[in-house]
Amino acid sequence: MKPTKRKERRKPARAATPDESGHPQWWAGIAALFAALALAFIVYGPALHGPFVLDDLYLPFFKPHVSSALTSWILGVRPVLMFSFWLNFQSGGQDPYAYHAVNVLLHFLDTAAVFFIVRKLLRWAKTEGKLLNLLSGFAAGVFLLHPLQTESVAYVASRSEVLSVLFFNLAFLVFLYRRKEGVSLLESVGILILYAAAAGSKEHTVILPALLLLTDYFWNPGFQAQGIVRNWKLYSLIAAAGALLALPVLTLLRHSTTAGFGAKGLHWYEYFPAQCRVIWDYIRLFVMPFGQNVDPDIAVSRGFTDPLALVGCAALIAVSFAAWHFRRRYTLASFGWLVFLLLLAPTSSFMPIADAYAERRVYLPFIGLLLITVDLLRRWKTSHAVLAAAMGGILLVEGMLTYQRSVLWGDPIALWQDAAAKSPHKIRPNFQLAKAYFDAGQFGPAAEQYERTARIQPPGYSLLVDWALALQGLRQYDAAIEKLQQALAQHPSAHIYAELAKEY
Repeated sequence: MKPTKRKERRKPARAATPDESGHPQWWAGIAALFAALALAFIVYGPALHGPFVLDDLYLPFFKPHVSSALTSWILGVRPVLMFSFWLNFQSGGQDPYAYHAVNVLLHFLDTAAVFFIVRKLLRWAKTEGKLLNLLSGFAAGVFLLHPLQTESVAYVASRSEVLSVLFFNLAFLVFLYRRKEGVSLLESVGILILYAAAAGSKEHTVILPALLLLTDYFWNPGFQAQGIVRNWKLYSLIAAAGALLALPVLTLLRHSTTAGFGAKGLHWYEYFPAQCRVIWDYIRLFVMPFGQNVDPDIAVSRGFTDPLALVGCAALIAVSFAAWHFRRRYTLASFGWLVFLLLLAPTSSFMPIADAYAERRVYLPFIGLLLITVDLLRRWKTSHAVLAAAMGGILLVEGMLTYQRSVLWGDPIALWQDAAAKSPHKIRPNFQLAKAYFDAGQFGPAAEQYERTARIQPPGYSLLVDWALALQGLRQYDAAIEKLQQALAQHPSAHIYAELAKEY
């Protein structure tokens, strides 16, 4: 008899590790989410109890006869944003903590969306395994902890940024993670709803269709119009929606005194050259986040006779040409540069805005700079351990810098002292510093700061009235009467007569 062969037991297939599959284990993903949420509240912790500042004081919940009726909040500009403020008002009234906490939570959700956006684009760029998760996590970490984000998160009025970008990113995620090569009708409707919510939070998100077109050209299937044609249903719906959105946006720009082609004292041929300088300031802050200023003194360029504006414009054109020329070799970085410029265009191109520079404007296009960063890092020929250590060091430094900025946002006197020191010849930061002193009951420093501000340029009505009130707090009644009389000469009002009666 032939001996029977013993049947060999097959070893069970070893489960793929996150390094091999590129898919992090579910528990690791949950832990990372909780860690990111905790980090967000830690680095922004000092700002949570900070008071309302600047445009915060013009939000609906500060109206003299504020109503709790929802219709009185949302029947105007940015209804989705105002709805979020209405919800805050119903639960917390005018307590700034609740408004700040919601901003931080929205920033955390934006971070999660950025992780999945970067991850999908890295996959399309042929990045797999452990490197895929490492780079995606790093990009999300930079978005979460970078100090350039502090104005968008710590400033309550900048909820327009964090909320609109959340809907914008969600719409982009639906587009990126579609089930088939072409976007289905149901997915198109979902993108359209999220697009409307984004535009209802802030108008600059109307740029979404251009991003989708650029993405289809670069990645679907790659430098061809085939993907755009394939998604005709989506673009047809967006075109119809765009026609509906165009009217309210144009109406807003036509009647706005601080933005649009009708803004007083602002012209596109002066604003655009200034932006050619400012855009490089944004990029410099992304790379080296030092010297931030909540209210920088940026002079408007008088055309391209400004040498810095000319150099800045030439550099933008040169880099853009290089990005297009090398789009096949450095696809992700080229795409990131074009995305950055595209998403920055609504606020930093030809459309004049009263403030030529604001850090919060980088919140939407920030992802373009992240894509350039991860594309450069994935080409770094080093071990994963060295790469992870370098990334960890960068995130640690950024977290510390963001915490320091949050400390300033939590203390209006410190915030405006910093801004006034960096913009000594600009009225607003100096005026706001005086107001911060006054609100804190420090009438002596307030009066001195009002006097210092008045030396920058002849004092206006508001400054004179506030200066008089500071002098009243010091019981310098004759000096207070003098300031009120100067204000009365500029703008006679019952309010001034009443204040004069108090002084007498």
